[in-house]
Amino acid sequence: MSWLRALKETARSGFAVERRRLEPVVAGRGAVGLAIVVGGALALFGPAVAVSSAFGAFQAAIATFQRSYRPRPTLALASGASLAVSTFLGYVTGAGAHPGPFLALLALWTFLAGLAWAAGPTVGIIASSNVAIMLVTVTLPTSVATAAGHAAMIAVGGLVQAALIVLLPVRRWGAQRDALADALAAEADYARRLRHDPTASFDPVPLMTARSAAAVTARQARRRPAELHGARGLAERIRPVLASLADPAVGAPAEGPERDRVRELLGAAGEVLDACAHAIRHGEPVDLPPPALAALRTPDTGAILSGAPRRAATRLAALLGDVVETAEPRTETAAAARARPALVRLVPVALARMRAELRHDSPVLRHAVRVTVVTTAGYALGTALPLGHGYWAPMAAVMVMRPDFSQTYARSVARLGGTLLGVTLATGVVQAAHPGTYLSAALAVLCAFGMYLLMRTGYAAGQVFVAAYVVFLLGMDGAGLTQTVRERVLLTLLGGLLAMVSYAVYPAWETPRLRGRLADWLTADGRYAAAVVAHYADPAGQACPDVREALLGTREARIGWQEAVARATHEPVRHRGLSHAAVGDAEDALAQFGRVAMLLEAHLPERGTPPVPQAADLAEALRRATERGAKELRERRVPGWDELRAVVGTWERAWERDEARAGGRDGRGGEGGGEDDGAGEDEGRGEGHGSGERDGSGEGGGAPDHFLLRKAAVLLLEALDELSGALAR
Repeated sequence: MSWLRALKETARSGFAVERRRLEPVVAGRGAVGLAIVVGGALALFGPAVAVSSAFGAFQAAIATFQRSYRPRPTLALASGASLAVSTFLGYVTGAGAHPGPFLALLALWTFLAGLAWAAGPTVGIIASSNVAIMLVTVTLPTSVATAAGHAAMIAVGGLVQAALIVLLPVRRWGAQRDALADALAAEADYARRLRHDPTASFDPVPLMTARSAAAVTARQARRRPAELHGARGLAERIRPVLASLADPAVGAPAEGPERDRVRELLGAAGEVLDACAHAIRHGEPVDLPPPALAALRTPDTGAILSGAPRRAATRLAALLGDVVETAEPRTETAAAARARPALVRLVPVALARMRAELRHDSPVLRHAVRVTVVTTAGYALGTALPLGHGYWAPMAAVMVMRPDFSQTYARSVARLGGTLLGVTLATGVVQAAHPGTYLSAALAVLCAFGMYLLMRTGYAAGQVFVAAYVVFLLGMDGAGLTQTVRERVLLTLLGGLLAMVSYAVYPAWETPRLRGRLADWLTADGRYAAAVVAHYADPAGQACPDVREALLGTREARIGWQEAVARATHEPVRHRGLSHAAVGDAEDALAQFGRVAMLLEAHLPERGTPPVPQAADLAEALRRATERGAKELRERRVPGWDELRAVVGTWERAWERDEARAGGRDGRGGEGGGEDDGAGEDEGRGEGHGSGERDGSGEGGGAPDHFLLRKAAVLLLEALDELSGALAR
């Protein structure tokens, strides 16, 4: 993509407004907290302290809107406390009077805020916002004692917001309910799509999000509603059953009465999952549609379906029943839960992640260096220019800069446009109406409400209210009345331009790293498939921790790949050996590889089932082939799968030989000479039934008497060949 096209695309995305569900009650609660803090500070201490405390309450409320499943009061308290410390240290180092020490502190603080993105986007956003607001609040105190007072009031602002969240709760567990409901709704959509496309893909993001939401602190675990515990695990188990029921390779034929029955079951499963998702989202009893219940409970299923499809249908009905029972609201709380460390215990983890990013090829380290240089340079330039209130430039820079190209450029353009409109409107109101202190405070609270309400609809829309909020807030003390619209917009433009130029000069492009991301996904997929296949050689039932761990690894790798592709799409960088067509084809091939492994997982043999010894050879071949293929992929070579091809080829030759011998004995050998008759196929398709070798297979590397395993081995190799074909184009 050329630079001109990249700039157009990022500018368009920066001004985009998304249709999101507004939360006026939550926004109103944040505005009420801000009004309490500002009003109390004005009455007790005056406008200067009120401005500081308002920034603390404003930032604390913003922290509670972040996409985090940590308790909201904890986020508000952490935001207020960190901003208070930053303000006090900033003033003590000599902000304004002695710019040298303050610049050193600003550089250190900004560098740490940049590295904080390693701990997650929520931590990164809060840290960046604290640096931006600190640039304003350090200008308000007049002595060390007053600086301590301002810092205390900023912390009080966070405390008030936290208290309001506890006293005026809105949709308790709402984020967790939405995450789990979205996962079930995604499963329902998947079931409906399988009716028309038996090999449809499934995006694992909703399931991973629900897994993250399921982690709770010890305090949360004692209060979490029981319906939020258990349904996610059932949804995880339903997905492979849906896929195995729909896929003609291992399930019902592509056409005929069996396929019609499968479509009916899939449609009913979608309706039941949707009903459970609605019940969990709203905390209501499950209202199941009668036609769906009738389709799942009819005794005709056993007469129409046979073999693996019948077992999958039976298991699907049982799992759906468990989901319905779990989704019903109950008064008791769940005892077991995924543990989430408390905030204090999270600090060493965050520091370890930040240290891990201290390497030359780290995108987070490059972001930290960029934002540090730009913020300090913007502060120095803004102070030197005769425009007054030079903090507008570094504040704009630190707020728009992100570790990736598209977000940085999109936010730069959006901030300039939003600031231009917001500052123009607010300054016009100030100059025309000359509002007093309390009226300015009321207008600032109103702008904060607008920002909270529209924050998730788009960055540009929120920036209109943020810019107006700062103008009205500083106008309470008369601090911003001497600066015109032109000066504020010029300083914002300066900060945005510095941010954009810094990424062009010292980039962290995602495009050259796509091969590494794809190799990570290939390795994770190989480990998952090998773990699943290995349990056919050593049956351990459905509870297999190693398979679960490998599955989570492949999901994380796939999401990492998808996010990298999304970031690379808008980068003005040549593909360097991995074209856009190759990216799409390679993704389809690895998704197919993972889907086949998932089908095998759906039919894992129960503990005590006779093992399939040949599966161990296939598992080892899968592991070695994918690891070697990932190495070749990173080295810009087309992977080969000779070891895996040899195992599959041995199986196919042995099976053809055994079929010919069996045909010679019972007269069933025809031109096809391929599969058993119906009874034999049903047995071979079972969940681990029919193991061992066929007649004659002991003569050096026989084929397993397991239809699903033999079919899956061929499909896995075909998927890897498709990956090599995509990379060779």
